Amino acid sequence: MKKVGALIGWGIVIYAVMLLSWSLFAAYGLTDGLLPRLGRLAILVIVATIAGRALRFDSWHDILPYSCVWALVAIAFDGAFSIPFSGWQVYLDWNIWIGYVLVLLLPLIAPYTRARVRELGPEHSIT
Repeated sequence: MKKVGALIGWGIVIYAVMLLSWSLFAAYGLTDGLLPRLGRLAILVIVATIAGRALRFDSWHDILPYSCVWALVAIAFDGAFSIPFSGWQVYLDWNIWIGYVLVLLLPLIAPYTRARVRELGPEHSIT
């Protein structure tokens, strides 16, 4: 069964964090160049990995439906916030599509970022 709150909620969180980080960068004039782009990429990697880990799944197969919905949430919010001001041209920028693909793919690495505790036999017991 799908975790409905996580299905939509983490999509909103990812979008909100990225919007806030972009606003912060813009407030300080850091919108162009490699450094701001790498900074936003690092933020996206962190928040998307946290979202994927929060699901507590052991396989990327289980995370994929969630990350698909999270990417769709980002697409929908970009439309809701941008289309009234700039029209459909927002979707013509290849940079934005890279962001959607990263939102789709980055959570899939989450199971590989957790330390796994090996199950040891009784001969390795501390007691």
